Amino acid sequence: MSTAGVELKTVKPLGHKNGDADSALGSSVGVDNVALKLEDEATTNDKTQKTTNGVPAPAVEFEQTTGFVYHLQTSVRTTYNTYNNGIWTCVNVILLVLYFIYFGFAMAHEKFGDEGSIRLLVCTILFVIGLCLHFLFKHYGNTMRMPKINMDPDRKEKILKIGYIAIVAAIVIFIIVYIIAVVAINSPDNLISLTGLVFFVFAFFICSRNPAQIKWRPVFWGLVIQFFFALLILRWPFGYQAFLWLGDRVSEFLAYSDKGAIFVFGDKYTDHFFAFKVLTVIVFFSTAVSVLYYIGVMQFIIRYLARFMSSVMGTSPTESLNAAGNIFIGQSEAPLLIQPFLKDMTNSELHAVLTGGFATIAGSVMAAYIAIDVPANHLLSASVMSAPAALAMSKLICPETEGSKSDPEKVYNMEASPERNVIEAASNGASQSIKLIANIAANLIAFIAVLEFINATLDWFGSRVGLEEPDYERLTFQFVCSYVFWPIAAMMGVDVADCRKVAEMIGTKIFINELVAYTELSVYINNKHNLTWYEKRMRNMTSWVANGSDVSEWYFSGENIVYKEMNITLQKGVMSDKSIVISTYALCGFSNVSSLGIMLGALGALVPSRKSDVSSLVISAMITGNVACFMTASIADVPSIGHVGSLFTVCTISFGHNSNFENTSGVTATHQSKRRRVCVIDSDSE
Repeated sequence: MSTAGVELKTVKPLGHKNGDADSALGSSVGVDNVALKLEDEATTNDKTQKTTNGVPAPAVEFEQTTGFVYHLQTSVRTTYNTYNNGIWTCVNVILLVLYFIYFGFAMAHEKFGDEGSIRLLVCTILFVIGLCLHFLFKHYGNTMRMPKINMDPDRKEKILKIGYIAIVAAIVIFIIVYIIAVVAINSPDNLISLTGLVFFVFAFFICSRNPAQIKWRPVFWGLVIQFFFALLILRWPFGYQAFLWLGDRVSEFLAYSDKGAIFVFGDKYTDHFFAFKVLTVIVFFSTAVSVLYYIGVMQFIIRYLARFMSSVMGTSPTESLNAAGNIFIGQSEAPLLIQPFLKDMTNSELHAVLTGGFATIAGSVMAAYIAIDVPANHLLSASVMSAPAALAMSKLICPETEGSKSDPEKVYNMEASPERNVIEAASNGASQSIKLIANIAANLIAFIAVLEFINATLDWFGSRVGLEEPDYERLTFQFVCSYVFWPIAAMMGVDVADCRKVAEMIGTKIFINELVAYTELSVYINNKHNLTWYEKRMRNMTSWVANGSDVSEWYFSGENIVYKEMNITLQKGVMSDKSIVISTYALCGFSNVSSLGIMLGALGALVPSRKSDVSSLVISAMITGNVACFMTASIADVPSIGHVGSLFTVCTISFGHNSNFENTSGVTATHQSKRRRVCVIDSDSE
């Protein structure tokens, strides 16, 4: 008997014999039951093999195709997993060979020496160095050790100590000779900033929590790193030009954000300059940083900067890694790099973490400062120089009295980016900037409004006792700060004529925030640009010279500068190049009152068990962060002979966003332009 092509066989129940009647009967009944069951299954299969319109579905063929595809996928996946490293090594080698072929053709195509060829060469060298270091540390990092010297331990320690003392003595002698032979002879005014260095170090030593426990190694080497970095970028012509070139490239890179702003807000986006120009730069830069973090560039740079500072200054891995991270990321993001170790950190280490956040700025916020014409090369160097200064001053005011519990290998083993591909990394970077932009905008609205209210209140009190213009200056917050912080500005080496202006910006930075202070600084920078252009223009107008007229044709009206020919006033006047550079370094940090809440909230959320310790250290850390910035500004002034004056070699011709222009009739000039013309100052330019 068969049903639907299935042949039925007799099924013998277990436990019965062939000749048994009961067995035969049972077998007959079993066969009939099996036959009925198979018939039902066959009917069900016939139904399921047809669609609603009666067309049979290719069930068998589908199963065969699926099996073949699955087998193929499994084979490919197994092969890839087996030879994964080899495949990617081949791909990387091919790409590397193709790049060097392109590099050779590019170098041969154009005559070497133009900016493009130098840029390609520098990027290639940095890429090769990074690739070699990555390869060495990845494959031989655990095996690379200093060769062991078979020597008595006491003798070895004695030799190392003598060598260390010799190095320190040589550095001290070099610095003293340099200051005497170069600074004191050529520019004795720069020695004033040394008094600031001595004052800050002495004041922190007196106010230290435990002066007897101060370890001078991080203090000494922190200041030495600052000094030599200042020599590199301010005194050495090649280093100065290199950082100037790097600052120009950063500004050029950030300018691409204009295309996105134009697409979203239209061609007249500069009518609302800060909202649609400055803040949109933060979106673009945050995206770039997120991508660099995804491909591992940020981890590489931060890790080895931290290793360098830790080995030279003798600071712990955790505080060194945090200080290195603060150069690129914000005060609340950098502690994420060391989150697992925060609960076991000493109070001195926590103080260093807090100070590092206050003494530096995030790269995304730096992009906003560059957008308002603050010199990019000095911003870059200020952020780097303030990192060792923060560690040095923190260890002076809050010395280490306990041993660090952190394991260097675990600390420097930074996690990879959680994103799955570069597109997700770019998107997350843009999304994360929304909170930062909203925070900046909200804080600016709030604090500028508060500042205006304070000024109106102080002005009202001042007017009650006759402090009114034009006989006296108005009593304002800036007026008070200009006298309170005047000694600090003077000790940093600011020109005496500009001390009150710089003191005002220092007060604004501490009690409001650094962005408002940099906005005030940008007014002086743009005024300087325009005055330089105006003087050059008048100098090249032969008709004015022929008539015996004053080629400058401008005069002071109080602090303001009036262009006689154009009937235009530069509000607040100008500052010297030296004062602008010192201000750029002094203002470069998040050390303000509003950041106290940010640091308390960030670290309190990361390590709730240490919130009380953070609360007791945060005010001291904010003051230390400010002093670290002042130390950076003072050190930057010492070797800055000959190159600060070239800060405005390229002058911007702009009557626009940041300069305060007003004609003498009292009507504010509103000269706005989509693009600013740039005039290179030389003997033949106009």
